[in-house]
Amino acid sequence: MELEGVEPSLIMSDFLSKCGGYAVVDGGFATELEHHGQDLKDPLWSAKCLISSPHLVRRVHLDYLDAGANVIITASYQATIQGFEAKGLSTEEAETLIRKSVEIACEARQIYHDRCTKDSWDFLDNGNITRRPVLIAASVGSYGAYLADGSEYSGNYGDSVTLETLKDFHRRRVQILAKSGADLIAFETIPNKLEAQACAELLEEEGIDIPSWFSFTSMDGINVVSGDSISECASIADSCNKVVAVGINCTAPRFIHRLILSIRKVTNKPVVIYPNSGETYDAESKQWKSTGVADEDFVSYVGKWQDAGASLFGGCCRTTPNTIRAISRILYKSSLTLSKSDV
Repeated sequence: MELEGVEPSLIMSDFLSKCGGYAVVDGGFATELEHHGQDLKDPLWSAKCLISSPHLVRRVHLDYLDAGANVIITASYQATIQGFEAKGLSTEEAETLIRKSVEIACEARQIYHDRCTKDSWDFLDNGNITRRPVLIAASVGSYGAYLADGSEYSGNYGDSVTLETLKDFHRRRVQILAKSGADLIAFETIPNKLEAQACAELLEEEGIDIPSWFSFTSMDGINVVSGDSISECASIADSCNKVVAVGINCTAPRFIHRLILSIRKVTNKPVVIYPNSGETYDAESKQWKSTGVADEDFVSYVGKWQDAGASLFGGCCRTTPNTIRAISRILYKSSLTLSKSDV
């Protein structure tokens, strides 16, 4: 999708319009890599596969495109210069891998559009082929994701971590991703107000010229995981003109409706939501616990989330292409209903 020269505030609204009013975000990435046999019990998590199995990274992107995704998120969530250097890689090698995360996603999009298989959502019911809009979102995981100790699910970084610490941590990766060919930057699983402020200030300081979204994580449907108010966090995103959407990821589906309502009270920017399956992550064992919700139960929430004011819908940890395919079908039917009502 051609975005160059478009005003940031118009980019997301234009994209959503081309998608029929609502867009589909992809689903759990590490989950799918594990399904393909990858052992991700590693500080780099899914970013490990940028080194060892880039072909599987591409394959997972394609699986989600085939399932109907309009937004595919790169495998850079835990791809940090600091993390790669801790593995013995040079700074140059680390920067190359961060760029590679976007290159692989762009390759997947091109392959998808070139082949346009009949299983894809580029084929409508009447047999006509349309080129579905697809954006590449460059993932920026929180500082806690780099720590790989589960602190992105607590937001507790300690008193020694300041606003400047967080800006310096994210700076070079954001600079690289902004020039990598991605359509937008997705700041994900933001656990506290401090990191939201750091990211907003960094975007302004660096003059980042592609849009971003901010997505937070919650464990109670009221606050982000640190205990900071979701309204206050969303207000920071709203005040930054580089941010074109605000939302929630890696949060249990049962909390999403209330969080959407809270976000909508403080911003008119589109709301993006991509919950996890409802399971709980154990940082020590690096495993997910409890049963979560089945795909049919997960997607049963989508209509309610639409009514609450969300515009972009996907899944996070433990969701699959089947989840995204089901969401795509619901939103496609919804767009047809809207079209008929406009006639």
